[in-house]
Amino acid sequence: MAINVDQRVESFFAKYPLKKFDKNQIIIYADEEPKGIYYLLKGKVRQYDISDKGEEVVVNVFKPTAFFPMLWAINKVSNEYFYEALDNVEARLAPAEEVVNLLRKDPDIAFDLLSRLYSGVNGMQRRMAHLMGGSGQSRVLFEVVLECKRFGTIRKDGSYQLDLHEDQLANRSGLSRETVNRELVKLKDKHLIDVFRKHMVIYDLQKIQEILGTHL
Repeated sequence: MAINVDQRVESFFAKYPLKKFDKNQIIIYADEEPKGIYYLLKGKVRQYDISDKGEEVVVNVFKPTAFFPMLWAINKVSNEYFYEALDNVEARLAPAEEVVNLLRKDPDIAFDLLSRLYSGVNGMQRRMAHLMGGSGQSRVLFEVVLECKRFGTIRKDGSYQLDLHEDQLANRSGLSRETVNRELVKLKDKHLIDVFRKHMVIYDLQKIQEILGTHL
């Protein structure tokens, strides 16, 4: 039986050195030549830019089995983003040319990467639509739903736990912390969410999606 795509990717990266990063450590700086392609084994990595106003703008969040930065590797363009460890991170680091050669030789892996890319692009397009035309409420709700779908931990009672605090939610929604706080208070008053110092609990994701008017 053929080895599946994840196993082939893991086998490829296994021969390269393991790198460890502490929470909040910058893995790649903007305008810096990356040392290669990172294959994420543990933890989450935030990709972000800094606006003209000095505000951090989150572009993407990577979770295990993702590898980055592929735009730089494939298109030979300069890297314009910061990559930061959101928690303790472990990743393999492979030469960019070897990763590109892998994609050329293995169409299954290339297709899997393309599928993930389009899924990510769809999320970014929908986020952009909410950023451009949505209200403060819809922008907060969208990020909450997206986080639940991608990173939420389902608890025994069916609720979701997000290891996310208000500042991070503000960065991802492009809103001020005060606006995010006001919208979260409204959700708390409806008993849909509880906010703690380092995490949130979403009690009724279905209801939140109904208020948002869409399902991701």
